[in-house]
Amino acid sequence: MSSPPTYSGVRISGCWALGPEGSNSSAESLDRLYPTVGSTKPPRKRTTSQCKSEPPLLRTSKRTIYTAGRPPWYNEHGTQSKEAFVIGLGGGSASGKTTVATMIIEALDVPWVVLLSMDSFYKVLTKQQQEQAASNDFNFDHPDAFDFDLIIATLKKLKQGKSVKIPIYDFTTHSRKKEWKTLYGANVIIFEGIMAFADKELLKLLDLKIFVDTDSDIRLVRRLRRDISERGRDIEGVIKQYNKFVKPAFDQYIQPTMRLADIVVPRGSGNTVAIDLIVQHVHSQLEERELSVRAALASAHQCHPLPQTLSVLKSTPQVRGMHTIIRNKETSRDEFIFYSKRLMRLLIEHALSFLPFQSCTVQTPQGQDYEGRTYSGKQITGVSILRAGETMEPALRAVCKDVRIGTILIQTNCNTGEPELHYLRLPKDISEDHVILMDCTVSTGAAAMMAVRVLLDHDVPEDKIFLLSLLMAEMGVHSVAYAFPRVKIITTAVDKKVNDLFRIIPGIGNFGDRYFGTDAPPDWSDDEDALST
Repeated sequence: MSSPPTYSGVRISGCWALGPEGSNSSAESLDRLYPTVGSTKPPRKRTTSQCKSEPPLLRTSKRTIYTAGRPPWYNEHGTQSKEAFVIGLGGGSASGKTTVATMIIEALDVPWVVLLSMDSFYKVLTKQQQEQAASNDFNFDHPDAFDFDLIIATLKKLKQGKSVKIPIYDFTTHSRKKEWKTLYGANVIIFEGIMAFADKELLKLLDLKIFVDTDSDIRLVRRLRRDISERGRDIEGVIKQYNKFVKPAFDQYIQPTMRLADIVVPRGSGNTVAIDLIVQHVHSQLEERELSVRAALASAHQCHPLPQTLSVLKSTPQVRGMHTIIRNKETSRDEFIFYSKRLMRLLIEHALSFLPFQSCTVQTPQGQDYEGRTYSGKQITGVSILRAGETMEPALRAVCKDVRIGTILIQTNCNTGEPELHYLRLPKDISEDHVILMDCTVSTGAAAMMAVRVLLDHDVPEDKIFLLSLLMAEMGVHSVAYAFPRVKIITTAVDKKVNDLFRIIPGIGNFGDRYFGTDAPPDWSDDEDALST
């Protein structure tokens, strides 16, 4: 085993702690949510977030599924107010960095953790370099082999809460694959690679730097096993590459960066004491950064005139009559669904009139020209905020041929009262589309703001987002319009008040429960039509 280097630092219970503070980034709390509980037998019960003592995950034999949501990462202005906490993991090839990263993720036990590997960012090789790589004569352990510009740009964007595309590198062919992987929504980012500390700009993005120190003989054995079994190499080629490139690169470029680390972990994944200390430190950094977005929304923008970005469907006797039926507490479920669907269809048709159109000329069957209009955008995508928002999808599909549909699941944390992002599935290249964002009721606007923020993080232009809702409260209208002044807000009615429980007054009741026939808990709010069983 290699001995620890001689530098100023203190060895603490199996790890080296360097520097007086380690990381000086501002702290951020990550409140945990627990597994949702609901009845599956009649009568149907509404599924909500419950306060349980179990951890926020479900473990199977093959994977771990996190059930906790992501709390707001922005303030009432809609702008990002906290960055993800970034852990950098450096060390020699096959030192156990990925294993240590996995152990940290499991021990952290917090939702929305992203593992980013430097191996994904090898540069695209020229034809000559491809030939060198095929004969094990190309140095993949040199700083010049990595695309640091892309690494830094990706890590900056991911730290800022944006969606990023990660290249997929094929070690068998020494080339990037055509497809890319999308990462989004990190509270904690673990970035690992042999050259994790080799660039000054990259170092500035790391809140905690960890060096995994493993004996060179162990690293060689691991590399032989990995490259032969996983990357299709032969033993002679692996040893040749190790002696010619890997070992000299470690001595020249990698081992000297150990002095830059905040913590050095001897023995890698075998050092559970060190990993426990790292996890404790990260938890301390994540505390006391809780945001209270809903409370801020409730106290802001009162008595202001309604914004110009709001469009309310004309209150004709027909529209008024349908509102009368669906607002009536005595209305049967069948009638509630029927007239809600009618209103949704009218709302969708009204919203489509705000899309961009351009002039065009077509020829009629009589051989005459007709000066008409045609949609001038690329594509229309609908995104529903589950669960109530999905009831609007059939109306959108009925009037928009081949429309793409995405979903976002947002629930209210019953401990904090804040919205939390649990799940999203968005179509590829959504940034080029006009997006119809659908939710049936909006009271404070907290859930709608989170959904808009998700779309912006996926590079959808603000002026291409249309927020549609059957019923909104003035508070919700003001909240969304203030934070996102270029988002078009379209609804069939606006009620003036929201009570202390964030229910719209006079309101419509809990839309999801009335539509799906589920029972509402006593503490529901109009922003929390979250899940169906």
